[in-house]
Amino acid sequence: MNRCAIYRLVLVIALTVNGLAATIVAQEVTTTSVPGQPLAQNVRRLLEALEYLGEPLPPSTTQKLTQAIKAEDSAALQELLDPATLAIISINPEQRVKVARGPAAARLQQAGYRPVLLKILNDAAAAPRLRISSPQAGPVYAGTVEQILRRQAQTELKINENVNREHRFLDVELFDKSPMTARLSGLAVEYVVALIYSSEAGQREATLVFDIGQGTQDLGFRSELPVLFTIDPAVPVRLAIHDFDGQPTTARLEFRDRDGHVYPPQAKRLAPDFFFQPQVYRADGDTILLPPGELELIAGRGPEYLNERQTIRVSSTQTNTIAVALKRWVQPAAFGYYCGDHHIHAAGCSHYDNPTEGVTPRDMFAQVKGEGLNVGCVLTWGPCFDHQRTFFSPEADYISEPWTVLKYDLEISGFGSASLGHVCLLNLRDQTYPNSAGTSTQGWPTWTVPVMRWAKEQGGITGYPHSALSVDPRQTAEWLLATRDASDDEMLSREESARALLPESFDDVDRDHNGSLSRRELEEAANRAADQLPNLAIPALDGGGAMEIFVSTAEGVCDFISAMDTARIPEWNTWYHLLNCGFPLKLSGETDFPCMSSRRVGQGRVYVQLGQIEHVSFANWCAGVAAGRSYISDGYAHALKFAVNGQTPGQGDVTLSQPGQVQVRAVVAFAAEQPTAVAYGTLQPAEGRRMVGDTVTLHAPRDSGTTRGGTRLVEIVVNGQVRYQVEVPADGQTHELKCDLDVPESSWIALRQFPQLHTNPVNVLVEQAPIRASRGSAVWCAESARRLWHTRHRFIAEPERPAARAAYESVVSRYLQIAAEARDDGTYVPDTLKLLD
Repeated sequence: MNRCAIYRLVLVIALTVNGLAATIVAQEVTTTSVPGQPLAQNVRRLLEALEYLGEPLPPSTTQKLTQAIKAEDSAALQELLDPATLAIISINPEQRVKVARGPAAARLQQAGYRPVLLKILNDAAAAPRLRISSPQAGPVYAGTVEQILRRQAQTELKINENVNREHRFLDVELFDKSPMTARLSGLAVEYVVALIYSSEAGQREATLVFDIGQGTQDLGFRSELPVLFTIDPAVPVRLAIHDFDGQPTTARLEFRDRDGHVYPPQAKRLAPDFFFQPQVYRADGDTILLPPGELELIAGRGPEYLNERQTIRVSSTQTNTIAVALKRWVQPAAFGYYCGDHHIHAAGCSHYDNPTEGVTPRDMFAQVKGEGLNVGCVLTWGPCFDHQRTFFSPEADYISEPWTVLKYDLEISGFGSASLGHVCLLNLRDQTYPNSAGTSTQGWPTWTVPVMRWAKEQGGITGYPHSALSVDPRQTAEWLLATRDASDDEMLSREESARALLPESFDDVDRDHNGSLSRRELEEAANRAADQLPNLAIPALDGGGAMEIFVSTAEGVCDFISAMDTARIPEWNTWYHLLNCGFPLKLSGETDFPCMSSRRVGQGRVYVQLGQIEHVSFANWCAGVAAGRSYISDGYAHALKFAVNGQTPGQGDVTLSQPGQVQVRAVVAFAAEQPTAVAYGTLQPAEGRRMVGDTVTLHAPRDSGTTRGGTRLVEIVVNGQVRYQVEVPADGQTHELKCDLDVPESSWIALRQFPQLHTNPVNVLVEQAPIRASRGSAVWCAESARRLWHTRHRFIAEPERPAARAAYESVVSRYLQIAAEARDDGTYVPDTLKLLD
């Protein structure tokens, strides 16, 4: 039975809709007959939720409600709560939803989530999920790329993006976590809590919209409620951020409340804050707007630092300052190493507001400095070419500091020779290719060798990004059959196989022991080989990775191959084979932020030995990358010293007059705590070892926690083969390693910890002979160049194709000559290999 109305609320809001005045009158708020016990339990949970959210009702009201709960008095519960409700939502028997204004004051807190009460009158006795939305809510950004967000497992960030540039300042949600419930109960009366956030202060009108599913809104906009909110201003909080040495600096900051909300909300971020990151970056002396109350702050400055956690209390009545004192666990600069990420972007991937324009050098500098990088290379590429190229300078950007340098250069991606492999061009003096007229649409070569030669002629350095050349077992099998099945019977006999570069030995491939290899056996062998490092499975070469590196390296125009962003085995495998041929190709570390990984710049990085310096020179740092005076890492693993007979990488060769022994000495360090993820080797991917290290795809939830302690397997590799290994504690301390190795022939020697760390090699030349470490490696390079021509030559423009073909034929012949010079390891070396169109 309905009791008499406790009060009658008439709300008149004057609106202007298409020039017409509209008047909205709220419905009568009445008490409704409902069983006392279930309503009492609903109210009990409501009080617990408000206490948890830090917005309890006045003590006197709470005391009276507690008594009414004990008495299970449904009328008294409604009489006490109704004055505190912002809106009354009615669901009729046909499950149509309408809403009216309640008597509570419409007051919000800028930069904070304010809980508001909603009363539900449920005549349908239904138990659906109630939904709240608003035209003034949703992302303020636009221009996201769905493919990139799928990689990041953050496709929710694309929902309702602000393509029409609407004025959005709210974030609305129902609090449906414990002790509240995700669905309505079906009781005729119950109360729920909504959380409303505002990014602005002052008086703002917003429309709240409620439904219980598509098509449940009542007719005539009766499910919509315009509300004039009064929004209390946020508190400006000053930040005092100091580095490990007491100097002011920039840090990575992540603010959360105990319910997990991130501040400021990602949906409300524009530059300098990025919507696809939970953290923000701020410098010493900056301010940030926060709501009054208690928050947790996690502060850091990249993987070389400890993450500092502290609970902060923001006062609305006093001056607020947050002191952040950063602490390192390792200091590579004390050993002469300075880190950089040679591949980051300021537009074209996840960047807003317009991906063809992106963000400014100042925005990117905050990211670079906040992650503790000494060098950040911002690369202009296809989608953002016209706008971002305006930031280019032959020197480091004006915003650079002595220990943090930003430089704009080029990635050939989305134009030119990209179909033969993307290319990073660093330390350019001129970004305009001859006859390109300053555009990306004309004049650029369509294969990589000419553009790399152009870059090197002006003093630049060159290399391939996201370099993994992955194995597709089906395509590997098809290639072997297409090139070696002389009898055309879809099998390889033992005689035919003797002239083929198999992924495994004939006997290992021939699992049914019938003396011939079927397509299925070849596929299975390639699949097994793909998990091995090194391996001889011919990669697919059908559109990704460092495809033309076999040609450009042999032509002498490629300085480095990139690692640390794609899967580690197919990255390092290509590098090992080229080193085994005696080419001086170096390894460098990158992130390809935010296209491959949006977590942070410097997820992959290269540490360059510069010695004791007074400031970082970009040109000298690039020279160190090209010379290989470096190691690559994710920042949680370090080779602070590595030497063979006292010789360090990139500083010269060790020479032996005859086969003999060398001394290997190293100092390594591993973080005591690091993220649990496939990228760091602390989580195994479902696809197998071949995908370890990958950052392109999130193989697990974005936040899978951290891994503490344990050990790391450090290996000394000679010509790609492990010759020494030792377990080292991951304890944040330095550890010395030493071993003696026999070197019977000219070889390269390096240190690695899979998948997080690899030094560049030290070459040991025996009797002045060049490195010819593996016939298999040389034939693999020849076959890969040959397959690349077959799969991709159609993307080379007709006028350029004769020169490209000549180069391909030349390098294939060179690899075969190198194979003939190498020690016989049983690999068949053909006299010639013809290119297949």
